[in-house]
Amino acid sequence: QVQLVESGGDLVQAGGSLRLSCAASGSIFSLNTMGWYRQVPGKQRELVAAITRDSNTHYADSVKGRFAISRDNAQNMVYLQMNSLKPEDTAVYYCNRVPPPPDWGQGTQVTVSS
Repeated sequence: QVQLVESGGDLVQAGGSLRLSCAASGSIFSLNTMGWYRQVPGKQRELVAAITRDSNTHYADSVKGRFAISRDNAQNMVYLQMNSLKPEDTAVYYCNRVPPPPDWGQGTQVTVSS
């Protein structure tokens, strides 16, 4: 049973900001590296940001300097602060372990207008 709930997606103008949230079950979150992925139609899902249980972070080059991932280990929450958004950031965003298991949540749609 998938226990990942993403939220916070919206329609925003280029240059704007959004904060995504992910509530994960303990079995998925516990002691694991967590990540935010995104997918656009016709393309493979890509990992854009990851955070270890000790809060070491890694970012894809396309979002480095604009996105910030964080986690709350007490609440099993993962966050993605997205700043200086670009139209090419438009996608469905998902959170999951890194590497991910087969099951995914429903994702949250981020649309950036030019």
